[in-house]
Amino acid sequence: MDKETRAAAPPADAELGGRRPQYRPPYGYAGLAALAVFALYALTLAPTTQFWDTSEYIATAHILGIPHPPGNPLFVVLARTWDILLAPLGLPTAARVNLFSATMGALAHGFWFLLVHRILAFYSENRAFRLVGAAAAVLISATAFTVWNQSNVNEKVYTVSLLTIALLSWLAFRWRDHLGEGKDDNLLLLMVFILALSVGNHLMAFLAAPALIVFILLVHPGTLINWKLYAASVAAVFLGLSIHLFLPIRAGLQPVINEADPTCATVGSALESIVTMGGRGCPELSAALARQQYDKPSILVNPMDPGLPRDSHLFSRQVFNYAEYFDWQWARSISGNVGWFGGLRPLLTLLFALLGALGAWTHWQRDRRSFAYVALLFGTLSFGLVFYLNFKYGYTLPTALMKRELLALVGNARDLTEVRERDYFFIVSFSVWGLWAGIGLAALWQRVADQLARRGAGRPLFSASPVLTLALLPLALNWSWATRAHDYAARDWAYNLLMSVEPYGILFTNGDNDTFPLWYLQEVEGLRRDVTVMVMSYLNTPWYVKQIKRLTQPCPPGVDPLADRTRITCQRPYEPDRGPAMYARLFEADSGAEPVQRAPTRSIVPLSDQEIDTIAGTWPYALPEARDYAVGNIRTTLPKDDVIIPSDVFMATMIQQAVGDRPVYFAMTTAAYEELRLRPYLIRQGVAFKLNNGPVVADSTAGIVAAADARMAQLTGPFVDVPRTEELLTNVFQHRGGFPERWRHWVDSATEGIPFYYGFTHLGLAQAHELLGNDIAADGHVKRAEAFLRLGYVREEASR
Repeated sequence: MDKETRAAAPPADAELGGRRPQYRPPYGYAGLAALAVFALYALTLAPTTQFWDTSEYIATAHILGIPHPPGNPLFVVLARTWDILLAPLGLPTAARVNLFSATMGALAHGFWFLLVHRILAFYSENRAFRLVGAAAAVLISATAFTVWNQSNVNEKVYTVSLLTIALLSWLAFRWRDHLGEGKDDNLLLLMVFILALSVGNHLMAFLAAPALIVFILLVHPGTLINWKLYAASVAAVFLGLSIHLFLPIRAGLQPVINEADPTCATVGSALESIVTMGGRGCPELSAALARQQYDKPSILVNPMDPGLPRDSHLFSRQVFNYAEYFDWQWARSISGNVGWFGGLRPLLTLLFALLGALGAWTHWQRDRRSFAYVALLFGTLSFGLVFYLNFKYGYTLPTALMKRELLALVGNARDLTEVRERDYFFIVSFSVWGLWAGIGLAALWQRVADQLARRGAGRPLFSASPVLTLALLPLALNWSWATRAHDYAARDWAYNLLMSVEPYGILFTNGDNDTFPLWYLQEVEGLRRDVTVMVMSYLNTPWYVKQIKRLTQPCPPGVDPLADRTRITCQRPYEPDRGPAMYARLFEADSGAEPVQRAPTRSIVPLSDQEIDTIAGTWPYALPEARDYAVGNIRTTLPKDDVIIPSDVFMATMIQQAVGDRPVYFAMTTAAYEELRLRPYLIRQGVAFKLNNGPVVADSTAGIVAAADARMAQLTGPFVDVPRTEELLTNVFQHRGGFPERWRHWVDSATEGIPFYYGFTHLGLAQAHELLGNDIAADGHVKRAEAFLRLGYVREEASR
């Protein structure tokens, strides 16, 4: 052991001949800490899916699908294994996968407990002090808002990264403690393997590498010139990276969710792409690993306008955005309704900033080597990430002044903010700062106890212990925003949207967030698989259009599309027992006439794979002259200079194939219909708009009512199908968890449209009832609309 390590070891034991015993980690107490954190996360666990990537990851784990690039094969394999292991408990799949995230977060804090306990060994030989101090640090870290919010919902893969980094940190500390005992290389090789394997989950865990290298250099630099270690490390890296072979193997089997379709012709080409992480070899796999689909701009350019360079002014604003996320961590439930710089929350943020600074300062004084590791880890995963990620401004950052500055700089900038909050990228930095805040609190506790001891107080540590109650503040002040125990909103929105669509309908959606819950409902709960969900943002990619082509083709005789529910076979059937009773009547014929509905007779993509590739490879272009678009009884004109992109071409082609064969719908979350000027042909049915095959005519006898004026039409749609929408809202739609009446706020600012969509639906139906003379029904829907809209506006106030 080196000098500093010996200083932190227990005193010599006479029974051991005066030899100094080695540091013994309190694994039992660490296990109890992890169990306590798990209990907290389980108590506040989301009972079902949530918005954003939650649904995608739950669905891909359940069916062994491939999520968005880079594909996260390690996560999919681990989560599917967990899903199978917990199946005998009878829990819903979503709850099982959410518990996977809770377990990852809890285990991470078990290792953090060991880490802090080891650091506090440099502060005191008092066992109780080290155990209680480590517990306080874990409590603060585990209840930091983003850490908690990512652990009771499997929204991303970052809890696995958090666990990986915590495990690597503990292994590094154990390596130092066992230096010279012959186990050095074994632990380092294990760390190399874990780093390589972690890339199959996300690159975040690999960001611990700089801190690990610096720690090794400070403790024993000679380790890095051991050529045998490098030779063995090559094998460890290759073995760890081989998890990526899951991607081309599974993609070749055509799972229903197969994003980027990373298929490869040979194993050799796949291995070449994997070893080079996106280099030559298998083009599809390389593109997925390199995340080419997202075309992220360089870290040196302005993300709002890549034509301009990034500068220190912009970076300072991005750091300010990180500071806003940091401000959320310790007292998220305290509203900032008097501005971000007002109210009580900034004072609490300052408190935990000072506690963390005290922890860092005393850590530097006690053990500079482990301090250097933790400091570099925090710096890399906070300000280093701010620089590398080069985000636009945060979704709710108070940017009134900044937008004026940016507009002056960029001129014609349209999109100045990210589509959602990105605090989850900094989860490790918030967790690590929570540890330092706990160490600072332990140091404060120690100093108060020393002062009491000088004054002759008995049991000074116990007498000073009330100061430790500060560790409870994040738990108390984040609870109402972090808990998801009541939240069914995403799952119920997906249910309500799918049930708004008639059998075999095509449903155009906007992007990830309004699509993934639909995928979850179809692939996990098995509801409304007959509906073809069409993601407009993916329609610019050839792989997606080809999958839709296969998914909507009629089934040959004798082929069961549900024989393997995880793979694309052909058009999946409508199952009447899993949909509203009113849709079963669509298949019934009256007086010998043809039924209104029947199974589709053709795919909605009549193009060859080569034609799809050609269209998808076409750059956006402006129409040189006005162009008519006609399909069935629909007639529109696209104006001159209208910009056309591949998704517009594919959408127009799909509608042309669908009209007369299957119904076409647009979710309220998208305005894709505007690309083809289709608004006059839309009729509201529930929370979706049905495309009518021809001009819509108001008909009070049929319950088709036009909006009262143009402004109302913008909110509710131009026409409302009153009987259908009434049936859906009254007898079909689901709203659980006290939504919206008992909800105090809407947690995710970027999905605030959901309560508004419901509110506008009820407003539109209320107006239609009023025009039809149904005043009592109109009043009922007005009250429901007010409840939804109130929740949306409360969210706006609470997020400031």
